[in-house]
Parts: sequence; structure tokens; C-alpha cells
Amino acid sequence: MFYIMCIFMVGLVLGLVVVASNPSPYFGALGLVVVSGMGCGLLMGHGAPFLSLVLFLIYLGGMLVVFAYSAALAAEPYPETLGSRSVLFNAVGYVGAVLVGGLIFSSSWFGGLWPTLDEGFEFSLVRGDMGGVALMYSSGGGLLVLSGGVLLLTLFVVLEVCRGMSRGTLRAV
Repeated sequence: MFYIMCIFMVGLVLGLVVVASNPSPYFGALGLVVVSGMGCGLLMGHGAPFLSLVLFLIYLGGMLVVFAYSAALAAEPYPETLGSRSVLFNAVGYVGAVLVGGLIFSSSWFGGLWPTLDEGFEFSLVRGDMGGVALMYSSGGGLLVLSGGVLLLTLFVVLEVCRGMSRGTLRAV
């Protein structure tokens, strides 16, 4: 389990480097999908599989909308790839900064973050995230309904703005 968690952490950092160093929206969105998958894998390894699944589905749904919108706005015939000189130079700089920061802070900050939830409680009857799920639906039910309504309103606003000059709100501009 320790090696799998290390793979998730390295994948998370490399995905963040791809997002930070890439100017093209296509490869930036790919990096965000990798980051969300690795982050949800970390959450799952630390004992929150339901939260991981919910975050992954919500995040990928949002990323699909953002990717489609950014790809429509920035239609480049030849986007910069991960192997371009400028992107590679930025990526090497970010990885170097992460390594230097890791060497500076390696002795103090992550001491309690390595063990997973399942390694600490051998005879536990309830998983670590079930209390949070019950609390989310009992105390946060109204907030979930309000959030769903706000997301629906946001969808209608974006669709109205994207219709453009022919009809809709941007007709007078």
C-alpha cells in the first residue's frame, strides 16, 4: 500500500507540473484529469472511497465543460505539446522547485501523513468516511439542494452567453 500511495503522490505532482507548464488547453485539461485521478486515489488510500468517487465524478463533469469551452475558444491548428522546448524548460524548473522544497522541508512536515486509515484500526466496524457521508446528508442536505440549483443556473447562463450574436443577451453589444 505504501508503494501505491507513493505512485499516487508522484503522479499528482507530475500532473500539477503538466498543468502549470503547458499553455495549450488540450494538454492542460489532460493534466487536470490526471491530477484529479491521482488525488482521488490518494483519498481512497487514506480511507475515503465515497468522497473520492463523488469528487472524481463532479470534477470530471466540470472539467468536461471547461475543456469543451476552452477548446472552442482557443482553436489552434498546432498547439504546443509536452515535448516543446518552452514547455519542457518550464516543467524542469517546476520539478526542480518541488525537489528543492522537498529537500528543505523533508524532516518536519509530512511525518504524520504517511499511514493510511486502514492501517491504524485493525478491528474497526465502521469505515472512516461513513460518518462524513451521514453528516453531509443530514446537516448539509439544504446546502446540497442549493448547490444543485446554483449549478443549474450557471449552466443556463453559460448556454445563453455562448449563443452569441444571433440571439440572446449579447444581441445589443
